[in-house]
Amino acid sequence: MSNDIQRLPHANPLMRVRPAELHLRDRLAVFFRYRYIAAAAFVVVFAGTAFYAYSQTPLYRATARLLIELEDERSLAMEGLTTNTSANTYQDPEPYFQTQYRILTGRELARNVVDALGPERARELGSSRDAQSGALAGHVSVEPVRASRLVDVSFVSPNPTFAAEAINALAETYVRQNLELRRQNMERSLEWLSQELARQKNLVESSERAMAQYREDQNALSLEDRQNIVIARLNQLNDAATRARANRAQKESLYRRLEGLGPNMSPDSLPGILQNPFIQSLKTQLAELERRRAQLSERYGEKHPDMLTVNAQILDATRQLNLEMGRVVDGIRHEYESARLEETTLAAALDEQKGAATDLDRKSATYTVLQREAETNRELYQTLLKREKELQVLANSRGNNVRLVEAASVPGAPFSPNLRRAATLGGVVALLLAIGLVLALDYLDDTIKTPEDINRLGLPFLALIPAVRGDRERPVLSGSNDFGEAIRSLRTSLALSTASSGNNVVLVTSAQPLEGKTTTACNLATALAYGGQKVLLVDADMRRPGVHRGLGLDNECGLSELLDGRATLAQSVQRLVEPDLWVMTAGSTPPNPSELLGSERMESLLSQVKTGPFDWVIIDTPPVLAVTDASILTPWVSGVTFVVGSEMTRRRLAERAIETLTAGRPRILGAVLNRVDVSRNKYYYARHYGYGNRYLLAEQDAA
Repeated sequence: MSNDIQRLPHANPLMRVRPAELHLRDRLAVFFRYRYIAAAAFVVVFAGTAFYAYSQTPLYRATARLLIELEDERSLAMEGLTTNTSANTYQDPEPYFQTQYRILTGRELARNVVDALGPERARELGSSRDAQSGALAGHVSVEPVRASRLVDVSFVSPNPTFAAEAINALAETYVRQNLELRRQNMERSLEWLSQELARQKNLVESSERAMAQYREDQNALSLEDRQNIVIARLNQLNDAATRARANRAQKESLYRRLEGLGPNMSPDSLPGILQNPFIQSLKTQLAELERRRAQLSERYGEKHPDMLTVNAQILDATRQLNLEMGRVVDGIRHEYESARLEETTLAAALDEQKGAATDLDRKSATYTVLQREAETNRELYQTLLKREKELQVLANSRGNNVRLVEAASVPGAPFSPNLRRAATLGGVVALLLAIGLVLALDYLDDTIKTPEDINRLGLPFLALIPAVRGDRERPVLSGSNDFGEAIRSLRTSLALSTASSGNNVVLVTSAQPLEGKTTTACNLATALAYGGQKVLLVDADMRRPGVHRGLGLDNECGLSELLDGRATLAQSVQRLVEPDLWVMTAGSTPPNPSELLGSERMESLLSQVKTGPFDWVIIDTPPVLAVTDASILTPWVSGVTFVVGSEMTRRRLAERAIETLTAGRPRILGAVLNRVDVSRNKYYYARHYGYGNRYLLAEQDAA
C-alpha cells in the first residue's frame, strides 16, 4: 500500500474543476431535501382551504331572463328637433343598456321590490327598509347574454325559495316600472307637442302675413319673375353697349384718318373708297378713256369729233367719280356720328338698368329672408304634427321594450361553496406555495452542501466524508465501514495532489469551528499510517486542542512546551502502536499562540520534519476566520487541505476564509466536504457518488 501511494503522479493543485451543469434531478434533490417542510406547507394550506370551504353557508342563485330592446328614441327624444340627433347617424346602444343594468341593480328598484315582497318576506333581508333595499341590491347581478338582447338577472340567498321569489318580483317590478316610465314620458311629450304646435302655428301664420304684406308694399307681387326679366334686360343692354363701343371705335378710326388728309390730298387710300366697287369701276373707265384719248390725239387734232367725244366722256366720268367719293366721305362722317350717339344712348340705358337691378336685389334680399323664415316655420310645424301623430299611435299601443322571457325557478342545489373547485384551487395554491417555499429556502440557504458547491469556490474536490452517529469518529479501516472508505478516498486524493517524492507537510484547517477539521486530521493521519506511511500528526490548535481527546492521549507535554523551550522534540512526540502513528499534541494553552506559531523555532521545527524520517506531517490548525494561526503557517507547509462542514459553512464565509489563506500564496490541495448527512440527502448523494454511499444508506436505514 505504501509503495502504491508513493508512485501516484503529481497533480496540479491550482487546477480549477469546472462546475457541474445544473440538472433537473438537482432541482428534484432540493425538493427531496425539504420534502417535510413542503409537505407540511401543502397540508396546512390545503386543510385551511378545505375548512374554509366547508364552513361557508350554502348560497343559492335564482336567475330570471329579460328581453331589453332599444328604446324608441325617435318618439321620446324628438329626433329631428335637436341638432345632435339624426336618423342617418349611428347611435351606440351600449350606453342605453348599461343604464338599464344600473337600474336593475339600483336602490330605487330595490325599494319597490321590497314593497312588492311584503314585510313578512322582506324580513329575510334585514330589519329596516333601507337595510332591506341595500341587501337586495347588493345581491343582484346582471349578466348580458352574448350576441343577443337577452339579460340574465340573478339573486343570491341562503334560502332557495326566497331567492326565486325575490328575483321574479324584481323582474316584474322592473317591467312595470319601465312601462309606467314610457307612459309618463309619452304623456309629457304629447303635452309639450300640443303647446309647441299651437305656438308654431301662430309663427307660421305671422311669417306668411309678413311676406304677403312686403310683396304688397314693395309692389313685388312676382319678385322672382321680375328679377329674371331685369337681369335678362341688363345682360342685353350690356352686350349692346359693348358692341356699340366697338363699332364707334371702328368708325372713329376711319373718321380720324379722313380728318388727317390735307386739302390737296386724295381720299383714295381710305378703306371705304378702296372697297367701293362703283368708284373702282369709275376709275377703271376713266383710265380707259384717257388711254383712248391718247391714241386718238396721235391721229387727230383737238377739234376732231372723236376727240371731242372722248373729252366729253372723260369729263363726265371725272364728275361722277368726284361725286361718288364725296358721298363716301360724307357717309364716313355720318356713320361716326351715328355710332357715337348710339354708344351714348346705350350707356345711359345700361346705367338706368343697373339701378333698377340694384333696387330689385335689395327688395329680393329682404323678401328671401321672409320667405326662408316662413318655410322654416312651416317645415317645423309639419314635423311637430307628424311626431304628435306617431306618439299618439305609440301611446295607444301601450308597447313595452322590456318583457320577462323566462321566470326564475327554485334552485335545487347551492352554487357556493363549490367543494370540487375549492379543493382543486386549494390544492393548486398549496402546491404552488410549497414549491415557492422550497425554492425560497433553497435560495436563502447559501451553505455549502455538495461537491459542486466546492467546485464553485474554485477548489479541487478531495473527498466527501459522511456524518456518523455516536463516537465513531475513528476509522475502522480493516472493515467495510463506509466512513473508513471515505477516509481512504481522502487519502488517495491527497496522494494524487502532492509530490511523488519528499516529505509532505499538509495543513488542515477550516473556515469556522465545529466543521470537523480535527476529526478529519486525526482520521487522515490514521489512514495514512494504516497505509504503511510514517506519519506525524501535529496539533497546532493550542487555543482549543482536540487531537489528544480524539486519539485518547494525554496533553501534558506538546507543541507549546517545545516552542517555549521547556521540552525537546522527543519529549513532545507520542507514538501509537496500532497504527504506527506519531502524535504531537498541543500541550498546555499558552498566552501567545500566534507568536509561538510565527516564531523561528516553529519554522525550524517544520524544516526539520520536512527532512526527517516522516513521509507525511499532518498539522491541525485553528479555523481561518477565528484567528490568524493557520495563515501564519501556510508559507512553511507543502499544501493546505480545507475542511468544509456540509450545510454548516455559508458560501461567503468560505470565500472569505479562502481569500485570507491565499494572502500567503499557499498551495491549496483541495477541499473536503465533511459531516454530510447522507440520509437526509440520499437522493442526491446516492445518484452522484458511487456504490459506497449506497451501502451507507442501507446501513443507516437499517439502524
